[in-house]
Amino acid sequence: MSIAENRKAFHDYFIEERYEAGLVLEGWEVKAIRAGRVQLKEAYVVLNAAEPFIIGMHVSALPTASTHVNPDPVRSRKLLLNAEEIRKLIGKVEQKGYTLVPLNLHYKGGRVKLEIGLAKGKKQHDKRESEKERDWQREQQQLLRTKA
Repeated sequence: MSIAENRKAFHDYFIEERYEAGLVLEGWEVKAIRAGRVQLKEAYVVLNAAEPFIIGMHVSALPTASTHVNPDPVRSRKLLLNAEEIRKLIGKVEQKGYTLVPLNLHYKGGRVKLEIGLAKGKKQHDKRESEKERDWQREQQQLLRTKA
């Protein structure tokens, strides 16, 4: 079940590979995420000293769950991946044009997981082409509905 999606990532990047990572969260963050108070729109993933971190993910604190702590809604959070996956990502990100973007925040087995994508940036003409393709698919669906 999806909690939050980063639709902007699919508009701005070609997603080549996907990885699922766990998150190191505090208690108030888990409660807020379960309540759906999270945004991935401006978030990105960095590799700092061979450890992946998500920066810019905004988690709004619940007023009832975080009375005893001073929550930082946009703190950097560590991602949990296998060592082999981290090595592979380091090698790919060092290549020209590749970046890591968060795609989807979801539940898996009662835990919060983040799907990250190894992505390459789109140029402006690629974005226009994607938009034309999406419009054409929408038109086809409408034509099929009117005939049926």
